[in-house]
Amino acid sequence: MPINLDIDASEVRVVDDTTGEQLGVLSKSEAVARAQAKGLDLVLMAAKSNPPVCKIMDYGKYKYEQSKKANLAKKRQHVMQVKEVKVGANTDMHDMEVKLKAAKKFLSQGNKVKVSLRFRGREMAHTGRGLDQMKFVASQVEEFGKPEKMPNMEGRQMIMIIAPNKK
Repeated sequence: MPINLDIDASEVRVVDDTTGEQLGVLSKSEAVARAQAKGLDLVLMAAKSNPPVCKIMDYGKYKYEQSKKANLAKKRQHVMQVKEVKVGANTDMHDMEVKLKAAKKFLSQGNKVKVSLRFRGREMAHTGRGLDQMKFVASQVEEFGKPEKMPNMEGRQMIMIIAPNKK
């Protein structure tokens, strides 16, 4: 953002910082002189307008406030992550409850959950049992999220992705 003598215009429309009033169309040198008389800078705000609009302000303070706003916006945004819960075709009920509790916690935090089930050895002959486990998981967490990607086989793994419900 050009300031003071870096502005490429012979005439500029000047706005005062404290009152917000337009001081009118002035030559660049006169506008810079007015800004420096107040101990401030002339900052180009709208270069495309005719004549360009400039504002008399403390440029260092303006840049500091802009960086603070950007940091605050960055801090407030939530990045959705994909958390993983691994279950087995023969996972017992208590172990399943522990894994479901973790999945519910992840979904309530607004994250997606990837439920993966690995078939080992002879379990490949009983993929229906794994599908039943996946359907059970989906039914238990349906108040927190719904399946975005239904269970499907990828090699020896069955994978399902559950997305959180909109709030």
